[in-house]
Amino acid sequence: MSIDLQHPGNIVFLVGFAVYIGIRREFGNRVKSDKSTIRRIDGLEKGLLGIVMIGSLLFPILYLFTPLFRFADYPRPAFVPWIGAALMLFALWMFWRSHVDLGRQWSISLEVREDHRLITHGVYRSIRHPMYLAIWLWSLAQGLLLENWLAGWSALVTFAPMYFIRTPREEALMLEAFGTDYRDYMTRSGRILPGSGQRGS
Repeated sequence: MSIDLQHPGNIVFLVGFAVYIGIRREFGNRVKSDKSTIRRIDGLEKGLLGIVMIGSLLFPILYLFTPLFRFADYPRPAFVPWIGAALMLFALWMFWRSHVDLGRQWSISLEVREDHRLITHGVYRSIRHPMYLAIWLWSLAQGLLLENWLAGWSALVTFAPMYFIRTPREEALMLEAFGTDYRDYMTRSGRILPGSGQRGS
């Protein structure tokens, strides 16, 4: 198995993916022993996470290391992967910064930890879900880097259901945990776009 070196976007994607996994692993290890007081890890939550894994991990790996998806390859102008690389850099920065600002409050699923604090500083000052913004940008970068309809755009397609289903559930959990403080925060911030009172953005 080998990667097609004629398409530098493939290499950029793999390097970026390694950085993405490294960030997630580093911060995951920091909170591994922390206890949760509220957990909403049900079948729907597990299913959404599984679907995202297919689009952001399984399909790209199959494309890069096997000929399975070659039928869905398509040519694009040479400048497109460069746009994808720039977008990936910004997505990775936003992903890292979101973890840094969230600190020990972060969880991969719907949980509230012991001594959980509401974070409203840094990239969370005007955006409630900057990590989701990072994943949207990452998914778009994947589509621009991988010249394949299936592997390139699978992350965007599979992340969309998670975002639109999970975000209201997550905000309901935050309202349960923080009450008026979170409701006030919602009035002065947007979901993934900076702004005031953008509850659905």
